[in-house]
Amino acid sequence: MIQRYLARISGPLLDRIDLHIQVPAVRYKELAQEEAGEDSAAIRGRILAAREEQFRRLAPFGLYCNAQMTPRTLRRFCKLDAESEKQMENAITKLGLSARAYDRILKVSRTIADLEGSEKIQARHVSEAIQYRTLDRAYWQ
Repeated sequence: MIQRYLARISGPLLDRIDLHIQVPAVRYKELAQEEAGEDSAAIRGRILAAREEQFRRLAPFGLYCNAQMTPRTLRRFCKLDAESEKQMENAITKLGLSARAYDRILKVSRTIADLEGSEKIQARHVSEAIQYRTLDRAYWQ
């Protein structure tokens, strides 16, 4: 997947990008925690269910996943409530995010909602997607 992505980026642009990812250190408390997380089979089940839902929702439009959504399908399947709208407005204004980032946040929010089995995008989904976008942006700067 990385090779496919890099193949889409032009050579001169690749020459200007330092391709490394910074990974923050794990805190001791997180390492020493005895609480078991969700097992792989359960995670796999949630992922398969989310993919199935995405395919069911988007197949009539010739799409198979949220990442492929067009502006038209975004407007149809990524409607936000008032609280989520306010979060997006703050993110765009305070973080200086672009229209492309806005669309990406909507797609990621929809995916997070799908993974939770939620029909509607909720404020916590948008918040997590904004956080992801902010971290992703920081890694590539």
